[in-house]
Amino acid sequence: MRLAPVLLAGALALAGCGKSEAPADDAAASGEAAVETPAIAPTAAMGEQVFRRCVACHTVEKGGSNGIGPNLHGVVSAPVASKPDFSYSGAMKAKGGVWDEAALDAYLKAPMKDVPGTRMAFAGVIDATDRKALILYLEAQSK
Repeated sequence: MRLAPVLLAGALALAGCGKSEAPADDAAASGEAAVETPAIAPTAAMGEQVFRRCVACHTVEKGGSNGIGPNLHGVVSAPVASKPDFSYSGAMKAKGGVWDEAALDAYLKAPMKDVPGTRMAFAGVIDATDRKALILYLEAQSK
């Protein structure tokens, strides 16, 4: 008697053990759109971790020096391109407005798309939770 086919059949049978059907999605079953809920709410502490991507070009301390990019202390609710001791690109000067949450979110998501011609050579913060956390961190540093 050949043992290999018997062992193969046993292995295949065992491979299916312990698996259960995925639970039905009530929203999908009812035709409703599912709402994505973040696992955790963004916090300023999380934003501090995200800001580590920014420290090569920016500082955030009150009275801190500019780097390749401007010091970001007080940036939340400040007019765009308003640090008097930083040389902004023409595109940034032309943007106008105020760095409120919506403006920061759009810019941080895709800086070069939001302000074509900006000198900020950074792809952006793709994750919405990370962007919100970063904005909360910048807001906390503005006080």
